[in-house]
Amino acid sequence: MHEALDTIAKLVTSGRANAETCPWPALRYQHTAAIRAALMEKYKPATANKMLAALRGVLRECWRLGYMTAEDYHRAVDVHTIKAQTLPRGRALAAGEIAALMRTCIEDESAAGTRDAALIALLYGAGLRRSEAVALDLSSYNVETGELTIRGAKGRKDRLGYATNGSADALADWLRVRDGDPGPLFWAVNKGGKIVPRRMTDQAVLHILHKRGGEAGVAPFSPHDLRRSFISDLLDAGADISTVQQLANHANVQTTVRYDRRGEVAKQRAAKLLHVPYVKRSPR
Repeated sequence: MHEALDTIAKLVTSGRANAETCPWPALRYQHTAAIRAALMEKYKPATANKMLAALRGVLRECWRLGYMTAEDYHRAVDVHTIKAQTLPRGRALAAGEIAALMRTCIEDESAAGTRDAALIALLYGAGLRRSEAVALDLSSYNVETGELTIRGAKGRKDRLGYATNGSADALADWLRVRDGDPGPLFWAVNKGGKIVPRRMTDQAVLHILHKRGGEAGVAPFSPHDLRRSFISDLLDAGADISTVQQLANHANVQTTVRYDRRGEVAKQRAAKLLHVPYVKRSPR
């Protein structure tokens, strides 16, 4: 948000001020409308709307502190959100790709192979963000119920996730290798295959997925794509969208809706109803 305010401050003062020195209380509707137009032209809708939210927040504090009248404040913030419909970035992995990743980890009989299988199982099977996975402690996992206590997730929200069927089995194998010492659920493993009692980093998870994806012959994907697959596959399986929203820790159900592929399947079926009168040429 500070970066967003810096950008707006430079925009309205031709580079003479930043977030700290910009005369925010002096802004009026004509200024905020011009800011919206400039942001809409230069940035993607999501980025521009984030900047506008930062602007509204500062102006609200100016009003609360008595630096602006209520009329000037309400006029200044009366700029509409930029509407646009964009497809989510990344891709959902096919069931065969998930299976290939698991198979690659299982074939690696080292501690790293066992750990990586459990890690991927949670990223996909519980829809965890990579930061959430590495933040888990051994005490965060209830073996009896499969509950995963995820603390301080995005938005500073605590929530419960669940490791079931294959995810629970992969975790059970890892816990047998890991031993019962308290600390992070996922230890680091050095190049010699020895477990190191040290918490993994977000970057380590990215490296592991790149490595296992290459070994499995899976097209490039990001850690978030496993989470995307978790949400999409749950919706495809008929899970209630409100429940999926809670499992994914989405503040707004509209975020969850963006991962719903069922409408696209229906559109694809409808498109096939149309006959295009083209006859494929025979090879010469």
